[in-house]
Amino acid sequence: MAKARTVVGLDIGTTKVCAVVGEIDEDGETHIVGVGTAPSRGVRKGVVVDLDSTTHAIEEAVERAERMAGTKILSAFVAASGEHISSQNTRGVVAVARGDREIGDTDVARVIEAARVSALPAQDREIIHLLPRDFIIDGQDGVKNPVGMYGSRLEVEAHIVTGTSTLLANLVKCVQRAGLEVEELVLEPLASSEAVLTPTEKDLGVILADIGGGTSSLGIFLGGGLCHTAVLPVGGNHLTNDIAVGLRTPMAEAEKLKLRHGAAMSAMAAEGELIEVVNVGNAKPRILPRRILCEIIEPRLVEIFDLIKAQIKRSGYGAFLAGGIVLTGGTALLEGISELASRELDMPARVGVPGNVIGLIDAVNSPIYATGVGLVLYGARTQRIGRVSRTAIRGSVWVRLRNWLREFFQVG
Repeated sequence: MAKARTVVGLDIGTTKVCAVVGEIDEDGETHIVGVGTAPSRGVRKGVVVDLDSTTHAIEEAVERAERMAGTKILSAFVAASGEHISSQNTRGVVAVARGDREIGDTDVARVIEAARVSALPAQDREIIHLLPRDFIIDGQDGVKNPVGMYGSRLEVEAHIVTGTSTLLANLVKCVQRAGLEVEELVLEPLASSEAVLTPTEKDLGVILADIGGGTSSLGIFLGGGLCHTAVLPVGGNHLTNDIAVGLRTPMAEAEKLKLRHGAAMSAMAAEGELIEVVNVGNAKPRILPRRILCEIIEPRLVEIFDLIKAQIKRSGYGAFLAGGIVLTGGTALLEGISELASRELDMPARVGVPGNVIGLIDAVNSPIYATGVGLVLYGARTQRIGRVSRTAIRGSVWVRLRNWLREFFQVG
């Protein structure tokens, strides 16, 4: 019997580091066999600000995942996020090389390279993903796999995601200092989409909002692929800070109040519901209506959804999001958040929990594990196509070809 392959996802967030271990069996099924989390102490708004603290948090999360999985973790697919992430759509055009005009793999690689060259980022930025969305042959659009077809002119519409080189290098350095090899950096909403979005949603048009501790990562999917990316500088920590200031309570207590008694809409707090609020210092705790807590949370969430609405408008895809919005991340655990999102954005909304996996399903059955599980699924799909060393071929056109193959020959 073939030995199961191990794939690890590493989500290094502002509030937590999460390592998820998956095993891919001979049938291509992904089994979750280990999960480890640790408080994140060296990341702010998705960016590493303390190398030592981040490294120690990674080591702690990985050690816990190793104990649960009973295996040694040597490498991982790592989520990339932060305000420095940006994206753009681009196009490449080439003439088909063969005399008989049959399009081959080399033509696809050339046109993807042309798209990359036409949108070269500034010197201080690095391409994280170049994702072909659609091919056009002699003016005929909507082609998903042009290999083997005939034509004279081949075009590609692609989505390019970039990040600041130094900030990405700091992230990679922390992982390497923890003793792991970075298989690949993966955009956070792209990873999460593997775990929580259906192919139908991606095709119809959907926005994925991963509302983490320090940032909210957005990805708009249409026609089966990613077409707009943004990272907003607000997240769950801003709710916690609002609660701490509004109720005059320590940050740690504010976080507990948010998790235990918080709700996205003040109307969800029943009349007469009371909560105990710890004061700063040694004063006796106060008893307050739960509605006051919810009245602090709701305006901040409305602000986040207003920022998401602005990004939808900026993208130009607002009229095509029939799939609505899917919410993940720790803040998605708030009671009533999907109802508030639907009200504010005027579209269907749901909370996304990881799917498409078996094994320790209960251990990852929460929106906070969407990115970690998604990284495992992304890595599993990569290995099905054929593992190629990213270091050995970095910068080669074959990297772009490999990424194209992932997009257009994915399973499920």
